[in-house]
Amino acid sequence: MRWRGWWKVGLVVLVSVGGVAVVVRTVVCKLQAPVRKETVMVPMRDGVRLATDIYLPEAEGRYPVILLRSPYDRKLGEGIAQDAARRGYVMVIQNTRGRFGSEGENLPFETDGWWRLRDGEDTVEWIARQPYCNGKIGTWGGSALGVTQYLLAGTGTKRIAAQHITVGAPSLYDGVVYWGGVFRKALIEDWLRISQFSPQALRIWTSHPTYDAYWRERDMTLRYRYASAPAIHIGGWYDILAQATIDAFVGMQIRGAPGARGKQKLLMGPWTHGVFQEKAGELTFPNANNPPSTAHDIWKWFDHYLKGVDNGVDREPAVTYYVMGDVTDPGAPGNEWRTAERWPPVNATPTPFYLHPDRSLSRRKPEEGGTLSYAYDPKNPVPTVGGPRLTLPAGAFDQRRIEGRDDVLVFTSEPLREPLEVTGRVRMVLYASSDCPDTDFAAKLCDVYPDGRSFNICEGIIRARFREGFTKERLLEPGKVYRFEIDLWSTSIVFNKGHRIRVHVTSSNAPAFDPNPNTGERFRASESSRVAHNTIYMDSRRPSHILLPVVRR
Repeated sequence: MRWRGWWKVGLVVLVSVGGVAVVVRTVVCKLQAPVRKETVMVPMRDGVRLATDIYLPEAEGRYPVILLRSPYDRKLGEGIAQDAARRGYVMVIQNTRGRFGSEGENLPFETDGWWRLRDGEDTVEWIARQPYCNGKIGTWGGSALGVTQYLLAGTGTKRIAAQHITVGAPSLYDGVVYWGGVFRKALIEDWLRISQFSPQALRIWTSHPTYDAYWRERDMTLRYRYASAPAIHIGGWYDILAQATIDAFVGMQIRGAPGARGKQKLLMGPWTHGVFQEKAGELTFPNANNPPSTAHDIWKWFDHYLKGVDNGVDREPAVTYYVMGDVTDPGAPGNEWRTAERWPPVNATPTPFYLHPDRSLSRRKPEEGGTLSYAYDPKNPVPTVGGPRLTLPAGAFDQRRIEGRDDVLVFTSEPLREPLEVTGRVRMVLYASSDCPDTDFAAKLCDVYPDGRSFNICEGIIRARFREGFTKERLLEPGKVYRFEIDLWSTSIVFNKGHRIRVHVTSSNAPAFDPNPNTGERFRASESSRVAHNTIYMDSRRPSHILLPVVRR
């Protein structure tokens, strides 16, 4: 089959789920070069065959190959594949097992890594034997296609010359299916349902609520030493996989094999799961769709690493990141792109901002202190408002609609006298007790504008039974005070002069997270629930606080 005519130049990442696309600017022009297409069934080591489309330049010969392994319809990549062929690449788009013509079980990521079956590695070996392959193979794609790339890197294959990964994750447990030991209900249930995976997929993932052997076998963060190719990692501060993107960059940059170590790039913008956009929720970030780095351009990236073109992408800074700021003040600091050679990009000091019983937030450590309590009813959880979402509204939203609830403790600083930059990992330390054997504690960092609007910056949650780690469960002794650490992931923002810093403490965020029934039973063992009465402690011995990575310039 051959095509002629119109084509598009630009970066277009395949649809991630349910029409949610990751797309940036495109330029339309006209070429007449025809493209060949072949569809084959590629056999895996166990005999299962995977449906694979191959797009080739018109002229016979040996070319570099770009591989996309996807659970989504292969037709979604047809336009970009034609572009690739006209540029002198072969593009191979393959459906993973059980998807759109591929044989096998319809389960996500089950055979894409390094365990018993290795579909990604088998496919790369098959490509390397084809007469059109010149030995240079790259991988590309975003979201689920980013996950398959990380799993392929973890096999240790030496066939890959470069990877271009957008909003992916190297580990499926913490930060993808679970966060702080809490099931990411809306993200996972909606994605599996809309994508029409087998119902068995949800049963498998919910039957492993702890970080057990099942998840370790699928965790590429334990195998960074096997990654052997240069890669660019693209993510967003409001993306569902924001921290995973950063972790993958750091892991492969520092602990990768020689071919990967020191050859990674990171690009982080103020984006949701749709990258290269200025608007994230209710806020519009100036110039957010125009990063200074060119390494995100797939053609420049692959032209260098697959064709040997000296276009400078390898010499660009390792890290390009957007610092958010006050979007209503043109003179406010922040709202700009910066570059660095590492992550974290600057020397930030983890600075405690303490919670006080009068609901204030300050650097002053509480002395006598006190407590605040609230009742958390899993039948009436705090609703999700923005944040890192896929099928729910994502990004920055005014949080005042939930700040008046009795089960949301709100702590607010005085107006800032000077701008305050926070860049890096944010963590919350809570000293808390409950009258239930298990419950959740959730935290949210907000930027309060002078007009009172309160916008979410980052968030986190922890299931109490996982306070000592995700490999073991320890129920609570009712009334006993415990120390909990909540990971709010990473961000970069300048809180402007006159703004206030705000922290929420509560026990739910639904339907983003599966509400804890507070019973102490095994995850989803029954439909029973009970109301938890939770108490936060704020005194000199138990100083609950948020740790902000404050940048001093």
